[in-house]
Amino acid sequence: MQGLEKVDALFHNLVAEKKVPGLAVTFLDKGETVLQKGYGFSNLDKKIFVDPKQTVFRIASISKCITGLALGKMVEDRIINLDESIYTYVPYYPKKRFGFTLRQLASHTAGIRGYRGKEYALNQDFSIKDGINMFKNDPLVFKPGTGYLYNSFDFVLLSLAMQEASGVPFERYVEEHILKPLGLHGTFSPNYGAGLKKMENHAHFYTKRSMCFKQSVEVNNQYKLAGGGYLSTSEDVARLGRAILKRELLSDATYDQLLTSELINGKPTYYGLGFQVSQDAKDRYFVGHIGSSVGAYTNLFIYPEQEKVISILINCTDPKVQPVLDEAIDCFLKDNV
Repeated sequence: MQGLEKVDALFHNLVAEKKVPGLAVTFLDKGETVLQKGYGFSNLDKKIFVDPKQTVFRIASISKCITGLALGKMVEDRIINLDESIYTYVPYYPKKRFGFTLRQLASHTAGIRGYRGKEYALNQDFSIKDGINMFKNDPLVFKPGTGYLYNSFDFVLLSLAMQEASGVPFERYVEEHILKPLGLHGTFSPNYGAGLKKMENHAHFYTKRSMCFKQSVEVNNQYKLAGGGYLSTSEDVARLGRAILKRELLSDATYDQLLTSELINGKPTYYGLGFQVSQDAKDRYFVGHIGSSVGAYTNLFIYPEQEKVISILINCTDPKVQPVLDEAIDCFLKDNV
């Protein structure tokens, strides 16, 4: 278990060296939990320790993986067609020079722009439908299908299309068809999560300032729930990863669509439909997502060949610790548990 001992030391040092206020990790090997631990604090003022089973973090863009599964479910149930125009489902979206499809939205190849200025950290009580007002009148930045631009606005519009097609609020559809069936009982929307703020198991969100941590600015991520709004525990995120590894809920054919990189001019984008489909720091194939949000930095790495799942949640804005996380992941993958 030497590899896991080093992993433990690396995470411990992140807190000891004040690189992060707290983090929760869950590592699975062939479906079994081999490391599950909290490090540091979910609340620095009250000295409340992180609990990997109970502490609720923002999971940032890991939310896109949840949305990817919901999208796959809607495809299987013939609620939507990935290759239909966005205007089939959201006819009131302003017309652009070119049309684009749900597949292009889910793969970041539609040409929708990314955040500008303070849009990354909005604190407005917007619905999903309200959210498109930020970008709906802007031109596409490229002809759909000819470029790749990673952003969360794609998923705001995608979730609106999913909502319109199903006739069910996006949040409720995901809860009923993805979260509950997978047993993700510690995964919530910000609207529900607002009630958790009074509870001790809700992580406080921090931003690093020199060698200390300050409370992050207040944000409301409800409108971008699909692309970066969910809150969850490390245990739940690992459970999500295990479900993806085992290809639960959806058919192999659907998973193949979700987990296959799109191609632009014959070159891979390293992104499927809601999933990064890429190589880690040591060039090993993985699927999943890295997430970065106000008061949050997250990793969900799923290694199909090694049958391993890694869930890491940190309650700090962009702590710049990915090289350390990569080292820990490498130690785990090299370790013969």
